[in-house]
Amino acid sequence: MRAPSIGHGVFTLICLLAMTEPTWAPSSWRSLPAGQQPEWPDAEALAAVRERLGALPPLVFAGEARGLLAALGEVCEGRAFVLQAGDCVESFRDVTAAAIREKLKVLLQMSAVLTYGATLPVVKVGRIAGQFAKPRSEPTEVVQGVELPSFRGHVVHSDEPTAHARIPDPERLVQGYYHAASTLNLLRAFTKGGFADLTLVHTWNREFVASSPAGQRYEALADEIGRALRFMQAIGIDLEHERSLHEVNVWTSHEGLLLDYEEALTRQDSLTGQWYDCSAHMLWIGERTRDPAGAHVEFFSGVHNPLGVKLGPSATPEDVATLAERLNPGRVPGRLTLIARMGAERVRDALPPLLEAVRRTEVPVVWVCDPMHANLVRAPSGTKTRHFDAIMAELHGFFAAHREVGTWPGGVHIEFTGEDVTECLGGSEAVLEEQLDRRYETLCDPRLNGRQSLDLAFRVAELMRAV
Repeated sequence: MRAPSIGHGVFTLICLLAMTEPTWAPSSWRSLPAGQQPEWPDAEALAAVRERLGALPPLVFAGEARGLLAALGEVCEGRAFVLQAGDCVESFRDVTAAAIREKLKVLLQMSAVLTYGATLPVVKVGRIAGQFAKPRSEPTEVVQGVELPSFRGHVVHSDEPTAHARIPDPERLVQGYYHAASTLNLLRAFTKGGFADLTLVHTWNREFVASSPAGQRYEALADEIGRALRFMQAIGIDLEHERSLHEVNVWTSHEGLLLDYEEALTRQDSLTGQWYDCSAHMLWIGERTRDPAGAHVEFFSGVHNPLGVKLGPSATPEDVATLAERLNPGRVPGRLTLIARMGAERVRDALPPLLEAVRRTEVPVVWVCDPMHANLVRAPSGTKTRHFDAIMAELHGFFAAHREVGTWPGGVHIEFTGEDVTECLGGSEAVLEEQLDRRYETLCDPRLNGRQSLDLAFRVAELMRAV
């Protein structure tokens, strides 16, 4: 919905001002059932941590979140595409310059492939600077033959396989804040300080990626980009002062799982008087916590960040229509992203009814495909893995469903790492079952490595061209 007589930015601001119920407060969720929360052993210690977090500076600002909202609004209109990617769960141990740089390299590579291959702007959203917690399907897991509380992320407890290490510790929420702040600081330095300069497109290709078929294809594309830039310069275009060539926006996101943490980092914007969750630019609600009557939907209905909701194969048209109305009553383009995670075998049949149901509500949404989470399998050794062919099959089904209904397939949401891991099977330079244990380093679920991520980007670009 757009107003014909006023600027789109002004109209969006009016919608934002009208979005929050007058009775909403950052603590409103406390009267409702909240799933997937740790069993904190000391309520007083948790309250003290929440108070300390509430006094710390915001990690992101309301104006930045509105910038992402505008970018996602372009995706709503079919004029851009979302690449949301990063770790399954971030590790405190990996908050290092090298690890963050390598993840950013892969994200920039994938973005270059998608932008050049499909001639569309790419909105880059990282699962970064806050993805320290994970929901779990079971309360316990067996590690080295011992049954322990399931690992829920470093912001909750240690991953060490002992009962004592798995006791939730609220002090880790504060550690999570500082690790997120360090990551954000470095991410901003890289993206605004020259590392993301498009003229350096060749330097993003890591050695272990460059030797692969996808890496060689990327090098050829980088050559084409270089020639295009030299042509533009030759005809008199001032590339030196074109900021979009030298700087990029990489927005942060994570699953808004731990509501004590999210509440503590929620701030009232001095410009609009509205509430923003300043732990990230974008937050999403998981498949296990998307109950419209639950605490997570209540909390996020009142903050004005761009929001996502994961939708598994159990989601019904009624569920999705209710969530769309509840989370985007102002019908603001870019406010709500629906992230489908149906599975390769189900997406083709399960997704079209949801697309139709949301279209009938006339609530603008961004549709994104998460082809990772519903395609988890176990190798004969018992190791959790995903097969690249299944990931691509779900992406093909996602694009086919949108073609059938006539809606815009707005993006892809994947778990990847910049390291040369062997966690997911297949790809153009196939990881085999017997290689899984060679570099299986994830703290939770398997991730694509750099070669597989780049391979996926080329294939998605081809799907985008066919839309």
